[in-house]
Amino acid sequence: MYKILRFFLFQLDAETAHHLTLKWMSFWIKIPFVSTVLKFLFAVEDKKLERTVFGLTFKNPVGLAAGLDKNANCIDAFAAVGFGFVEIGTVTPLAQPGNDKPRLFRLIEDEAIINRMGFNNDGMHAVKNNILKSEIINHQSEIIIGGNIGKNKITPNENAVEDYIKCFHELYEVVDYFVVNVSSPNTPNLRALQEKEPLKNILFQLQTVNQNKEKPKPILLKIAPDLTTEQLDDIIEIVFDTKLAGIVATNTTVSRENLSTDKSKIAQIGAGGLSGKPLTKSSTEIIKYLVKKSNQQIPIIAVGGIMTADDALEKLDAGASLVQLYTGFIYEGPRLIREINQRLMK
Repeated sequence: MYKILRFFLFQLDAETAHHLTLKWMSFWIKIPFVSTVLKFLFAVEDKKLERTVFGLTFKNPVGLAAGLDKNANCIDAFAAVGFGFVEIGTVTPLAQPGNDKPRLFRLIEDEAIINRMGFNNDGMHAVKNNILKSEIINHQSEIIIGGNIGKNKITPNENAVEDYIKCFHELYEVVDYFVVNVSSPNTPNLRALQEKEPLKNILFQLQTVNQNKEKPKPILLKIAPDLTTEQLDDIIEIVFDTKLAGIVATNTTVSRENLSTDKSKIAQIGAGGLSGKPLTKSSTEIIKYLVKKSNQQIPIIAVGGIMTADDALEKLDAGASLVQLYTGFIYEGPRLIREINQRLMK
């Protein structure tokens, strides 16, 4: 059924299809029986799937990665199709339109996507209100909500920590964990914040604010797949020094290696982060490295190239605690969530 829907959606510009799908989901999920039908078709409910990671209990280990529901408009729908957790964002203090269009492209031959969205979102106040309006919050659902936070494009790097702290304060009451995003390739100079000293400064200050809360929230760091082993070693050291709850590995890549899509088309698309099947192996290798070098002491959420149930199991076998879908969900639909959870049950 999803393949038929995908056929029609793939006739549209990628960003148009994305927004249209979210509008459909947010509309249909308000009809009472729709949620029940979606849960019957796709959700796998079993205590055996539960995972307790960084102090939170996830009803299953399959989550939606940040970037798909940036403004938290469809949390209820994503919960209904079986996700164990949903990560919204990336959220910035001020609303911003993001980069110029077109900025989202499918590489169908590679089962991949290139995006240079640029943290387009409605801003932290609007996102908070959207979460408060969701059925998830009102009925105390078991689904976990993560808040992926970033800085505004106009904020200079030396003031970036202020943006992260603003988002933390605003979303603190409505999300269960936070992810600090300094690894998107689509905001100018953002990845410079992954360097050791700037990153330490942001995380130390954010953790100071966090520890002053009555109930501190888990804070994780999302990293790029393009880091060197020396940079990964620095990340591990920083995570331990700042007592972060874990790592999300990995974001999109700037690499264009080993693609089947015609090189002229790739050149025409231009800059942006690549996600999907081409990331499967490199993302897994980074997870293995982090697990080994940290002596399995850092919980990892795996994201990047999870296109099949086997890919998800490979990430978990590599040492990840949880997995997230983005491009795999776009290409395969909600049945992929069901397939992963069914395989885990076996």
